[in-house]
Amino acid sequence: MTKLLKAALALVILAAAAAAFSHFTRTKPVAVLVAAVEPGRVETTVANTRAGSVAACRRAKVAPAMGGRIERLPVKKGDRVKAGDLLLELWNDDLAARETVSREQLATAKARVDEVCQLAAATASEARQARQLRDKGFVSEERVVRAEAQAKSSRAGCESARTQVQEAAARIAAARADTQRTVLRAPFAGIVAEINGELGEYVTPSPPGIPTPPAIDLIDDTCLYVTAPIDEVDAAQLKVGMAGRISLDAYRGRHFQGHVRRIAPYVQALEKQARTVEVEVEFDQPAEAGHLLVGYSADIEVVVEHRADVLRLPTPALMPGNRVLVLTADGKLDERKIEAGLANWEFTEVKSGVNRSDRVVTSLDRDGVKAGARAAVESPAGAAAAQ
Repeated sequence: MTKLLKAALALVILAAAAAAFSHFTRTKPVAVLVAAVEPGRVETTVANTRAGSVAACRRAKVAPAMGGRIERLPVKKGDRVKAGDLLLELWNDDLAARETVSREQLATAKARVDEVCQLAAATASEARQARQLRDKGFVSEERVVRAEAQAKSSRAGCESARTQVQEAAARIAAARADTQRTVLRAPFAGIVAEINGELGEYVTPSPPGIPTPPAIDLIDDTCLYVTAPIDEVDAAQLKVGMAGRISLDAYRGRHFQGHVRRIAPYVQALEKQARTVEVEVEFDQPAEAGHLLVGYSADIEVVVEHRADVLRLPTPALMPGNRVLVLTADGKLDERKIEAGLANWEFTEVKSGVNRSDRVVTSLDRDGVKAGARAAVESPAGAAAAQ
């Protein structure tokens, strides 16, 4: 009996030792991050290759049509103006005096018309009377000829005087146009962004081929859009009206909805850069963009195609050849090949190969993550430590 007990005890000790050896020598499960295969929206998008910028639908860098000294400058930077408001006026006393002279000449020409045309009416009446007297034999034919000649001359003088009135009116218009060339008014309602000049300074318009700073930079900030370059290959997929998203460095984590308003009809070929096409995306809700500043750097994503409520998995879970690692219920990594549909940098549509709620591995860059390996989902605390 004692021998049997000793033998049984020895077997128990050996079994415990074997179990302990197996426990301490077997491979530790690899900690992985997983994501469930779930239904959702998947989009194919096109994004800009270089940073774009916020621009105004209307922006005018204006200057007077002629040079001169600034006499009036009723606005300052940041002022809001309405269409037609005075922005700047040059010294124009000489032109105003010329317009006054032209108005006086018009008044003189009109008075001359009254005088000459009344005289023409009188001579025409005398010619009629002379013809009547000739018919009765009281005056000679020579008298009638002189009267008719005098009437024709007076009528011509009347027409000439009326032409002088028109000339005087034209001179007034020309003088007014010269005066208006010294006055700068807002072509549309907006905000004054920049003023280049002060009272008393001399401003000149830009000569051909030599750009100079505009006198006033006026921006209509009620309508904003983003312009950004897109690779020529991607741009071929775009159409005006396609939906898009706008993101700005100044508002990280926030997206603005928009739509394509223009696609440039040519390709830009800048030195040492890829060929791109300039694409403009307008904000769907202008009020949301009302607080943005023109010139903000921005990025755009244009939705080329989308599908809703389809099975999808995170794109980082994909390996070359459309393969994924699925964490099975028994804690092993099972490699499967999927049939992919639409895809972007965030999600990929799954047509077959995995089922809903399957857990696919997204931490593919970790050591030991391979098909057949034992794995366990990393705890939130472990994830925080890894970061």
